[in-house]
Amino acid sequence: MNSINSLFEKHRSTLDSALKALSNRTYYTAYPESPKSYQEDGDSKARVWIGSILNQDFKSLHQTEESEWNGVEISPFLQTGIGVKYPVFTVDALINKAEQAQKIWSKTSVEVRAGILIEALEKISNRFFDIAHATMHTTGQGYMMAFQASGPHANDRALEAVAMGYQELTRFPQNVEWIKNLGKFDLKINKDWNIIPKGIGLVIGCSTFPTWNTVPGLFATLITGNACIVKPHSKVILPIAIVVEEIQNTLNENGFDTNTVQLAVGSEKIQITKQLCEHKSVKMIDYTGNSEFGNYIETLPKTTFTEKAGVNSIILDSVVDLKSVLGNIAFSASLYSGQMCTAPQNIFVSEKGVNTNDGIVSFDEVSNGLADAITSLVDNPKAGAPTLGAIQAEATYKRVQEAKNLGGKLILDTKAIKNEEFEHARIATPVVIVLDKSQKEIYNNECFGPIVFVIKTEGIDDSIQQAKYLANEKGALTCGAYTTDENTKQKIKEEMNSVYVPVSFNFTGAGFINSHAAFSDFHLTGANPAGNASFTNSEFVAKRFVLVGNRYM
Repeated sequence: MNSINSLFEKHRSTLDSALKALSNRTYYTAYPESPKSYQEDGDSKARVWIGSILNQDFKSLHQTEESEWNGVEISPFLQTGIGVKYPVFTVDALINKAEQAQKIWSKTSVEVRAGILIEALEKISNRFFDIAHATMHTTGQGYMMAFQASGPHANDRALEAVAMGYQELTRFPQNVEWIKNLGKFDLKINKDWNIIPKGIGLVIGCSTFPTWNTVPGLFATLITGNACIVKPHSKVILPIAIVVEEIQNTLNENGFDTNTVQLAVGSEKIQITKQLCEHKSVKMIDYTGNSEFGNYIETLPKTTFTEKAGVNSIILDSVVDLKSVLGNIAFSASLYSGQMCTAPQNIFVSEKGVNTNDGIVSFDEVSNGLADAITSLVDNPKAGAPTLGAIQAEATYKRVQEAKNLGGKLILDTKAIKNEEFEHARIATPVVIVLDKSQKEIYNNECFGPIVFVIKTEGIDDSIQQAKYLANEKGALTCGAYTTDENTKQKIKEEMNSVYVPVSFNFTGAGFINSHAAFSDFHLTGANPAGNASFTNSEFVAKRFVLVGNRYM
């Protein structure tokens, strides 16, 4: 066990820095986001690796006794199947192995668990380039986003969960002598507290951010002493399979049961998601995906952490420089073709227009200016294709193609642009539609993908109320607001915060409402219909274990 304990000492400075960052909430990263910070030949080796894994069985996992092999992933850039197949296990097999692994892992000290998990993150960081190419060819993310989001940013979120878990697990003393003076004598009682992990956790991944959305729940489950089963989206498995592989490698090297973490892949013969959700031995579920299945998850008699769909708004009131604002919104709406859970959809603008330093700009000029800004971005041969990436799902592509039939005034239709590297990439540029606030039936639900509605309101108070209503009824992960008036800013903040939505004010330049920083920004609040959890507050980890006290006279 000395070598295992040494892992904690090896990574103690990383953990201490992460713990400090949790309190300070200032900028911190343990994993720089630039590819230049990693192996110089990392990308060239990853290109060879991705070529070698195509049409092969993924045999790197420490999982045996599979029932069959299955894989149905399709590259949005190539629009052909990548051919990778993964071992398929029955629900009983997954549960039985998790239960055996849980017995040892739950009794392992938090220091040992932390050391192993941070060591695993170090191993994962050596695979960032592999993960980037795996993410590209399953989700359609552009290269830089795939590298950053599935690599360094995901690792930061995982480390954040480890640090928060360590902090919560060590918050209270393990034992004390309790003394109460009763006059002539003292009543003395010795007390101790046992931390009891809740049991097997299930993490259900999504199709667009397979690691970033999965690792917070995965590492929060593990640091709190629970075994974990990872069920990725059937069309996006490869990126998180690499993560599971490296965690299992670390467990194996340190003498722990590799089934402490298992990858769970289904097939036509073995449908496992609902069976796992409803299995009595699964005590916790982390879920990212559509609201319908998320609502089902929340009805189960288990501890659940959900991120579902939301309708994100921008309130446009007054600005210093309208061109820079519209350029910023255009990028936010175009980034990864609007397939981010934080992407803006509804932009509320007064019928009176927008106040600027150069005077009032009319509603029509604002909406047409946004369309022009999007066109300038997507038509830029150096910026357009890398920003848009590709459309992950055929259903999303079809939704964008048919958006012009939704109603309202179409001022920018989608079109295909050329990707120099991938000629068959499934690309659709953003659609912009002008609506009146009365056309709620069109804009009051999430239209996933690059679809933007510019909605005419009676004024700033009306814009605020429309955005607030949608957040309260449908949920929202983000809200952007542009105003130069301090009273208006305060009102927007109070009204949107009252329905548990964070607001990003006056973002221009390199600041985008889509992006949330680990150790500083909480992702979701967990208190509106967009989801019941928050990455990564104390509740996100504390609900995964129970403190049980004992008293001795």
